[in-house]
Amino acid sequence: MQLKKGFTEDIERICRAAEDYLIEGNTKDAYRKYKEALDIIPEPKTSYETATWILVSIGDLYFKNKQYDMARDYFFEAKNCPNGVSNPYVLFRLGQSLVEMNNQEQAKEFLLRAYMLVGDDIFCDEDEKYYNVISELIRTSDNEE
Repeated sequence: MQLKKGFTEDIERICRAAEDYLIEGNTKDAYRKYKEALDIIPEPKTSYETATWILVSIGDLYFKNKQYDMARDYFFEAKNCPNGVSNPYVLFRLGQSLVEMNNQEQAKEFLLRAYMLVGDDIFCDEDEKYYNVISELIRTSDNEE
């Protein structure tokens, strides 16, 4: 669904303020602003594409602050938004959060989905432990062909 123009402009203004806070290193106020933007979106929030990128932004804040359970929750919600289930970044970050929570079995599903969408490029700048979670599955699949 599309938001009304006034809503969209307000959300963009608030998210720009959140990004400014991030540049300053102020994650607490950035989080507060992203939540403010998210609160503008009507229920069910997962019906709006705008919610996807706001949820991802909040999830990233939690991930970077090593609050992996909160990151997981926001990425799960983003996955349920329009195009979320086909967004390799959402799937990858969700998988990473699960790895950090020592839930390798569930992480495999999301890391493998991200891999299937964009290949191993998504793992390039990341710790190899994430790729290692699915490497055996990839090798097995390659050997079957």
